[in-house]
Amino acid sequence: MANFSKSNVPQFSVDVYQNEYLPEGGREVNAIVTVSATGGGTAVAAPHLYTAGQAPDAAVVVMVDCSGSMDYPPTKMRNARDATAAAIDTLRDGVHFAVIGGTHVAKEVYPGNGRLAVADAATRGQAKQALRKLSSGGGTAIGTWLRLADRLLSSADVAIRHGILLTDGRNEHESPEDLRAALDSCAGRFTCDARGVGTDWEVKEVTGIASALLGTSDIVADPAALAADFTQMMETAMGKEVADVALRLWTPVGTEIRFVKQMAPTVEDLTDRRTEAGPRAGDYPTGSWGDESRDYHVCVQVPTAGIGQEMLAARVSLVIPQADGSVQNLGAQGLVRAVWTDDMVASTSINPQVAHYTGQAELAQVIQQGLDLRKAGDVDGATAKLGRAVQLAGASGNADTAKLLAKVVDVVDVAAGTVRLKARVEEADEMTLETRSTKTVRVKK
Repeated sequence: MANFSKSNVPQFSVDVYQNEYLPEGGREVNAIVTVSATGGGTAVAAPHLYTAGQAPDAAVVVMVDCSGSMDYPPTKMRNARDATAAAIDTLRDGVHFAVIGGTHVAKEVYPGNGRLAVADAATRGQAKQALRKLSSGGGTAIGTWLRLADRLLSSADVAIRHGILLTDGRNEHESPEDLRAALDSCAGRFTCDARGVGTDWEVKEVTGIASALLGTSDIVADPAALAADFTQMMETAMGKEVADVALRLWTPVGTEIRFVKQMAPTVEDLTDRRTEAGPRAGDYPTGSWGDESRDYHVCVQVPTAGIGQEMLAARVSLVIPQADGSVQNLGAQGLVRAVWTDDMVASTSINPQVAHYTGQAELAQVIQQGLDLRKAGDVDGATAKLGRAVQLAGASGNADTAKLLAKVVDVVDVAAGTVRLKARVEEADEMTLETRSTKTVRVKK
C-alpha cells in the first residue's frame, strides 16, 4: 500500500540498548530498541506552502459524533463543529479529505457521494459551510463510522491514510463484537486518533480504538478545548511522511520472541500483531512516521550456552511490506546479542533503559488495576496499587502522571508509596488518569 519517492523523506536509524551478558544457564535477553526518523520535509507550521507536485501523499477523514447526547450541553455540538473547522483549516493543499457525521449510522457530511475532496481554499470553505448542517440526534455505532472512513480512505491512491474520531458517549447501538470486527477489518488500512469529549464515554472503548488502529487517545473533558486539540492532532497527521513501517525481527534457530512492546511515547503491546515474514522473521506494525523517535522493548528467549560463548539473539530492521509481497527496506538495522559470562557483576547488572521502561510498563498496569479495584469498591487493593503507582511515577520522574495520581489519592510518602484514597474524586480526573496511564517519559540521558 505505501510507497514514497520524495527526496525529503525521513532517514531512519536504529539504536539498541542492552546488557548482553548472561549468567551460566541464562536464557532471557532484554533490549530497548530506539527507532528515530529525522530530516524529513515536515513543515507543520506552514500547512499551505507546498507547491504543485509537492503536496503530501495523504488522506484524512474526520468522524464527528452527532448522537443525541451531543446536545447536552448545547455548546458541545457547536464546539465539535468549531474543532472540525479548525482541523480542516490545518489541512495542507493537496491532501484528500472528508467529514463523517456519526450516529447509529454513518453519514457523509462532505463532500458526499463516496468521494474525497482535495484540500484547497475553495474545498476548505465548502467543508466548513457543510459543517453548519451538523446536528445531534440518534444513537452511537462507532463501527459503522470506521467502516465508512475505510471505504472513503481506500478510494485515494495515497501512502498516508488517517482518521480522527470524536465521541461523547458509549457505543450503545452495536455490540462489542461488531465494533471489534470493524476494528479488525480497518487495522493496517489506516491509523486513527480517538478522543472522548466530556465524561459520559467509556475509556476502554476509546483507548481500544486508538490502540487497534495505532493512533493516539485522550480525553477532552472541557468541550471548549476541542479546537486546540483537533488542530494539534491534524498538524501531527500532516507531519507523517512514511506509512506502514514495520519492525522486522529475525531470530536464529532455537530462539523465541517473548514479547515486543512500544514503550515511548506510550506503552503498546505489539506481540500478538506479528505477521510472519519468511523463515524465522516476523513483522510488528508501527504505523506512520514523521520526524520522531520511539522506543521498543524486545524480549528474546535464547538457547542455553556455555561460559564464554556468544550469539546473535535477534536482528532488528525496518521495512515497508508491499501489496505484491515484496519489501521496501528502510536501511536501518540493530543487533541484539547474548554473551555468557561467569562475571556476576556483569551478568546481574540491568541496563538503565531496560530498567526504566520495565518500571513504566508496571506503572501503566498498576494504575489500571488500581482504578478497576476502586470502581469495584476494594479500598485496600486500590490503595496498594495506586500507592505503587505513585512510587513508580516518582522514581522514574514521570511528573505528569504523578500530578494526575495526586487528584485521585492523597500522597503521604512518595518513596514508600504510602497513599490514601480521596473520598471524593472528580469523574474527569479519574478518566484522565485512566486514559493517560500508558503515557511514558523517556530515559534521562
